[in-house]
Parts: sequence; structure tokens; C-alpha cells
Amino acid sequence: MAISSFHPPVRTLMGPGPSDVNPRILEAMSRPTIGHLDPAFVGMMEETKALLQYAFQTENKLTMPVSAPGSAGMEMCFVNLVEPGEKVIVCQNGVFGMRMKENVERCGATPIMIEEDWGKPVSPAKLEETLQANPDASVVAFVHAETSTGAISDAETLVKLAHQYDCLAIVDAVTSLAGSPLKVDEWEIDAIYSGTQKCVSCTPGISPVSFSERAINKIQNRKTKVQSWFLDLNLVMGYWGSNAQRSYHHTAPINSLYGFHEALVILQEEGLENSWERHATNHNALKAGVEAMGLSFFVDEAYRLPQLNAVTIPEGVDEAAVRSTLLNSYNLEIGAGLGSMAGKIWRIGLMGFASNETNVLNCLGALDAVLSEMGADIRSGKAVSAAKAAYSE
Repeated sequence: MAISSFHPPVRTLMGPGPSDVNPRILEAMSRPTIGHLDPAFVGMMEETKALLQYAFQTENKLTMPVSAPGSAGMEMCFVNLVEPGEKVIVCQNGVFGMRMKENVERCGATPIMIEEDWGKPVSPAKLEETLQANPDASVVAFVHAETSTGAISDAETLVKLAHQYDCLAIVDAVTSLAGSPLKVDEWEIDAIYSGTQKCVSCTPGISPVSFSERAINKIQNRKTKVQSWFLDLNLVMGYWGSNAQRSYHHTAPINSLYGFHEALVILQEEGLENSWERHATNHNALKAGVEAMGLSFFVDEAYRLPQLNAVTIPEGVDEAAVRSTLLNSYNLEIGAGLGSMAGKIWRIGLMGFASNETNVLNCLGALDAVLSEMGADIRSGKAVSAAKAAYSE
């Protein structure tokens, strides 16, 4: 069988990620490949670290992209900061809190779970109660923006509580980076990881991370060897560290890093606060349209993510058929619910380059048309005009 070149269809990506990629980033990734120890590439690495410090709002020297997707960034935080026999308090309010628990167990440590209803933020009161009951805990881990539900937690308060009880704080910012206010230094976050495929709007495959001096001190004074060779920061920093001699550790994803550098340049050009505001503005327009249609949101407004909108599926609607029709007839991707939310919500992403007025209006129009054709109990013809009115306010 002769297999020819793969040419993907052109889609509008409005699911939970990946998001649409700016053409500037795709162009950057097509530039000539050079060596990962080439002086020109090393110069770009330093620029990438500085741009990433801006995105994270930190002066942490240990701020860099991991050569693997966000899940590897998560694992890097846990394998470097958690040792066998330790207790780690894990706050779970969705799928990705469950993954934190898996990491703790694989490090040979004991997870102390705080379980919240899905769609709710992590409770500071429950965290403090758990910290008081476990004075020997060493780390608190939580998800800032839970991608499976679209709920955001109060990271600043949770980190402050962790420090009050002599714990380090590990924070998942995969969906919040560049989309919602995130201030690593001001909030004194110890270890944080994200991904490139959400609000940074780059291709998947790289995980930005940052570590505080408190975290570095623990890494340098471990009693046991880091269980992962590839993710051992003591080794990785020989390549990415400040004033490093760029000793060979692994072959970096060179062209992907060109794209990430360009994505961060675009973010700098827009301005971080402007990016946060743009995501909020487009969310408010989508919200107006969704509610005018007669649909509702799963997460209460007080802790609802602007970039990840969990919309409750109307009764009697075949949600998979809706997503399939949107994909096949409109080239529009929205996401299904995960875990206990499967079949109950759609996840509509407004992330990065995809967070714009055209996408909001097209998504609302397409969703209105598909649901109307299926005979769903909605107020047809109201959504787009309501969103336009929200934009004009």
C-alpha cells in the first residue's frame, strides 16, 4: 500500500486544547534546524527563559521549558520535590488532581487527599483543616485552573496556607498561563508547570516550569536520588541552567522551541494583562450568547474560567452527535466532558489565538443551528445577537 503525505483538515479548535496556533508560530517552526548546542540556539534559549519569566511573572532563575508536554512538567515537579515516605496533601476537584495523586504514589510518598465536588474550587478551609491534622506534610499540590470542569481556585490563598504550615506548594497552571491572572513571585509559588497548547497557543509538546529558591534548596538537599533520569533537575540544569556550559543532556525539540519562542514574543507584544482581558471579554460574549440560547454553565460565575467554558447539555440531546456534526459540517471542535462529567457538559475553549470575536460568533451560530435541527429545547436565533450586544457594551 502506497501511503502519501498527510494533509490535515483545517479546523477551528475550541475544545479544551490544543488551541488554534497563530500562523506566525507555524512559520517560526518551519525555519532551518540548527544544533541544540549551536551558539545561535543557545542565545534563543536565554531569550525564551526571559520571556517565560515575564509570562509567569517571576524572577526565578530556574524557569525553563521542559522538552515534553505538560504531563512531564507535572512529573518533573513531583519527582524532584517529593521523596519516599513523605506526606503530600493533594487537592482534587477534577481529573488533573487525580493525576497529581498518581505522581505522589509513584514517588513512594503518601497522598493525603482533599476531595471537592467537581466544578467547585479548592476550599482554603478544608486545606487548613488538613494541614492541621497532618503537621508532618511536606508539600501541598493543587490545580489552579481545572481543565476538566472550567473551575479556578484561589492560588494565592492556598499557597499562603501551605507556607504557614511549612509546606512547599506545587501548582498546575496548564490552562491558566496567559489566560487568567497568574503571579508566581507575588503569590510565592514554589513549583509551577504549564503547557504550550492552551492559552499560549503554541503546538503541544513543551512544558514551561518554574521553581523558587525554596524549591531549589529542597532539590539540592534530597536524601534520595531523583527517580527519573530524564526529569532530574540536577542534570537538566547542566543544559538549561543559568551560566551553564550547555553540557549535553538531551536533544532539545529545536523547531518546537522556535515556535514557543515566537508564541512568547507574541504574548509580550500583546501584553500579559491585555491577554487576560481579551480572554475575559470573549468569555463574557460567549456567556451572553449561551444564556440567550437557554443553556447554562456548570460552574458558578464566581469561580468560572474564561478560557474553558463548561456548558450543561440540554436534556434529551445526543451530545456526541452534536460534537460530530459541528466537526464534520462546520470544521469546529468543542470538547466532551471527562470522568464523572462525561455526557453532562461540553467544554468550549476560548484559548490564545482562538479567543476572538469571530470564533465566539461562529461557535454560537453553529451550535444554535445544530441544536435547532435536532429539535432541542432552546431559544433559537438569540445567541449571536446577544453576544454582539455584549461586545458593544
